[in-house]
Amino acid sequence: MTAQTAATPDAESGRTLISPQRRNFVFLAIMLGMLMAALDQTIVATALPTIVADLGDAGHQSWVVTSYLLASTIITALAGRLGDLFGRKRVFQAAVTLFIVGSALCGISQSMAMLVGARTLQGLGGGAITVTATALIGEIIPLRDRGRYQGALGAVFGVTTVIGPLLGGYFTDHLSWRWAFYINVPVSIVVFFVAAAAIPSLAGRAKPVIDYIGILLVGLGATGLTLATSWGGTTYPWKSATIIGLFAGSTLALGIFVWVESRVAAPILPTRLFADRVSVEAALERIAHRIVVQPDWGGDQRRLSAADKEATERVPRPIPSGSGRTASL
Repeated sequence: MTAQTAATPDAESGRTLISPQRRNFVFLAIMLGMLMAALDQTIVATALPTIVADLGDAGHQSWVVTSYLLASTIITALAGRLGDLFGRKRVFQAAVTLFIVGSALCGISQSMAMLVGARTLQGLGGGAITVTATALIGEIIPLRDRGRYQGALGAVFGVTTVIGPLLGGYFTDHLSWRWAFYINVPVSIVVFFVAAAAIPSLAGRAKPVIDYIGILLVGLGATGLTLATSWGGTTYPWKSATIIGLFAGSTLALGIFVWVESRVAAPILPTRLFADRVSVEAALERIAHRIVVQPDWGGDQRRLSAADKEATERVPRPIPSGSGRTASL
């Protein structure tokens, strides 16, 4: 197939189309990347008590999970904007590289502080992979086929809910908890090279203008909310000055962020999206979905590790809901 045939304007969506064979390779890279990013949110759950027993410093146990979620939250808006400016392919490959480095550092960690730092780097890569993968679907898949591909991506999260804790328990009992992180490296390397060969370079035409103030404000707001909801009721009481201050500070930062974004020339989150009913409803649905579906991995592991269970016996109870979610998709 010639290059001219492989890149045809789609009158239906306004996107550049590629050949079906190449599109399948791109989707393979996207699926594997999403699988790794989603898997790392659940595979650590069953290994976490063993990690704490090996590295010590149980006071930072929650940060192994929180640092990943915090980093992936902060990078979300930035990765989308960088993809608009420099092209999804570059951002996707950079995200996979960050994820590989973070996974390798997690595997060789000799202290809890090093593990938390590596998980932060891993979260930056995982969050950017998730955002860029979704955006790539919109750029390379025809509008009439997008629903099927998005459904397959959604099924990835259901699959990882089931196999993540199982793999984490297996690696911990039969190999080492470090393999819960090492397993990401070879698969992510394959993703990197498949993406390099298959994803078209669709760089943005606009001159790069980065909204640094917006990045700072959304980072502060996301950090405050993540810490408040992570620490509230566990590290600090919900009515403590720390939690109330975090909620107040994050609300203020996000309020200023909205004000700034309505006035800058190149916002990372255009405020016109909030005027679109479909966008608002989709965002609210996503928030509600994550609140309901995301299981309490950490709580289950603290209870089961206290009972001195083997790692494979610490598989959390929410696995049936993950199986049902996968079947529904």
